Amino acid sequence: MDNREVCGIEVSARELVVALEGKGLRRFANTAAGHRALLRTLTRGGKVRVCLEATGLYGLDLALQLSQHEQIEVMVANPRAVRHFAQALMQRSKNDQLDAVVLREFAARMPFVPWARPSENTLAVWAIARRLEALTALCTAEKNRRHAAGLSEAIPAVVRQDIARSLRFHQRAMQRLRRQGLRLIQADPQLAQRFALLRSIRGVGENSAVQLLAELLLLPPDRDVRQWVAYAGLDPREYSSGTSVRKHTRISKVGNAHLRRALYMPALVASRFEPHLRGFYQHLLQRGKNKRQALTAVARKLLHAIYGMFRSQLPYDGARVYSLPSTVEKAA
Repeated sequence: MDNREVCGIEVSARELVVALEGKGLRRFANTAAGHRALLRTLTRGGKVRVCLEATGLYGLDLALQLSQHEQIEVMVANPRAVRHFAQALMQRSKNDQLDAVVLREFAARMPFVPWARPSENTLAVWAIARRLEALTALCTAEKNRRHAAGLSEAIPAVVRQDIARSLRFHQRAMQRLRRQGLRLIQADPQLAQRFALLRSIRGVGENSAVQLLAELLLLPPDRDVRQWVAYAGLDPREYSSGTSVRKHTRISKVGNAHLRRALYMPALVASRFEPHLRGFYQHLLQRGKNKRQALTAVARKLLHAIYGMFRSQLPYDGARVYSLPSTVEKAA
């Protein structure tokens, strides 16, 4: 019989609300000192299973601190799964105290999936990749502003100059981060090999390779390709009931939006310039799929290809992804 205690922790920027089985609610500061105090509380008895939501950086240090202790098992739950679980419990209100109790019940009743603690190098690459993603969005916005300001005579020159200066600043920051990310990757033989495999795909540049690698590093090594697809939220979502309700099948989007975003540009480029994926894309258009559906399917194919490359440690081979008709292959 499992005699582990269960604990739910609601994480906010300043505070941790802790619901420990049989001990009510307690509060700790979301600081290093607060984490140590919480650790002392949790380790006074036997083994404890702790559940917290994936709340980005606010809960990262806490998860790292707790996962170091052998008495504590940590699960970082998908916020959407926790929300639906709360609805199943007929939870009508929402506050930090109730959320901590829901997380405790989630840990007690749902299958417990231990959090795979990433290495220090992996976390550094992941943080750089997330910052590169944010800066890419900022640069895109500044480029749009520069274009719009250039078309308007009413915009003074000082504004156009400031936009150009801001754009150069962000681009230099991206170059620094990219160089540091590449140094970290090259310092780790496994990361360097996987980075080289990603770069062997036509359409995957340095930025995309860093971002894809960083997001995929967070996956436990025992996951199969279907779990990779589900993790990216690219798995199909059927919605039908009886004979009267049947909506169009769409991707679930219940997964890592950062990974989906990192796959978009490689899929777009590959659907135009990689012969086999271009053939697959055109085949789907001929079958009546619209461009967005076909591009999503290319992204899913790319993810399958990356999974196979990492398993076989062989560079990209388009023929393994999609077999072209002989006439098309000769023309390509």
